[in-house]
Amino acid sequence: MENQFLVDSKFLSKDALEKKHRLENDPSARSDPEKFFPEMEKISSDIYEKVMGEVQRFDPLSYTEKDVFAALEHERCSIEDLKALLSPAAEPHLERLAERARSETGKHFGNTVYLFTPLYIANYCENYCIYCGFNCYNHIKRMKMDETQIEHEMQIIAQSGMEEVLILTGESRTKSSLEYIGRACELAKKYFRNVGLEIYPVNSDEYRYLHERGADYVTVFQETYDAKKYETLHLLGHKRVYRYRFDAQERALRGGMRGVAFAALLGLSDFRKDALATALHAYFIQRKYPHAEISLSCPRLRPIINNDKIDPMDVHEKQLCQILCAERIFLPYAGITVSSRESASFRNGIVKIAATKISAGVSTGVGDHEKKYSGKQDGEEGDEQFEIADGRSLQTAYRDIEDEGLQPVLNDYLYV
Repeated sequence: MENQFLVDSKFLSKDALEKKHRLENDPSARSDPEKFFPEMEKISSDIYEKVMGEVQRFDPLSYTEKDVFAALEHERCSIEDLKALLSPAAEPHLERLAERARSETGKHFGNTVYLFTPLYIANYCENYCIYCGFNCYNHIKRMKMDETQIEHEMQIIAQSGMEEVLILTGESRTKSSLEYIGRACELAKKYFRNVGLEIYPVNSDEYRYLHERGADYVTVFQETYDAKKYETLHLLGHKRVYRYRFDAQERALRGGMRGVAFAALLGLSDFRKDALATALHAYFIQRKYPHAEISLSCPRLRPIINNDKIDPMDVHEKQLCQILCAERIFLPYAGITVSSRESASFRNGIVKIAATKISAGVSTGVGDHEKKYSGKQDGEEGDEQFEIADGRSLQTAYRDIEDEGLQPVLNDYLYV
């Protein structure tokens, strides 16, 4: 990976453009997606085989209305029941799914909705993922905040009342080292009660290092669980190694993290199979590590800078609602997050049914919270990863949740 891909330049060199063209058009130019890099930790686990075995046996068109009704009648939702609830046969019965999901959410979470905000501290990336705005070949404004800038952004967010922050970077160890991220965690603990990470996957001892510096939980998007499709979407970088990414949550728990979150980016492949795999990945981790806090989300593809070639397999709001309801019924104790990729009206509705957590005061750019929160225009900023659909402030989201008859929660952890 040439350092040139990591600099703030408007144009790639001739050599870089030629390499990009080869990667896109010649599969033999790409590295082996099954070959671990030397520094990657391999763990012994059977969860991958369990998840992929069930996905391979899933034929969404084989389920009938009778299967859907039977699944809704069962007190405990089995894996076969989940498959029925994710099938096209369940689409006409969304109200019945929502009724059951609302009941499960109420039993285990009451009427609470948790709030958090993401903080991007760098947008440099060494991967070439064709659907992502941060990919190393995209001509965007790159930025990495220093400690002073990070702390300033955190102060602004904390002053809004937010008590949970999710720290994100592009996937570049060169620009966002483990020590750099660890220092960001230490700063975050000064201002927030709960600190999450969404960074490049690391080894279990490195997750332990980050946990000791203040990180509470880790989110990793598998993007798609379709290994063949995954290979065609990730053309360069460490992210190309599918299995290393799959095992990230388990390594994080072995490293002492309190919780882990799972997600597939719906629209990259068959969304029903990706939804099933996400839920099963969380389910088998939960059974193996019963002490862990488990959560998942189902984000959909959004537009990105400099890419009008994304051809997603459309996932409509009703289908997204079906997925969220099915996953709530199957995983009654898991947290479910719905991001600002979705509209305010959709999020206001789904928190009354299945979701337990939403983001607010969101920016997917680097260093622009001051502009977003106070309107100040000065200061350096980095481009956004994707366009959001819900730009509500914490105050507005908090008020809207209350107006829906729910209780917004900023933090429920006590540290002794």
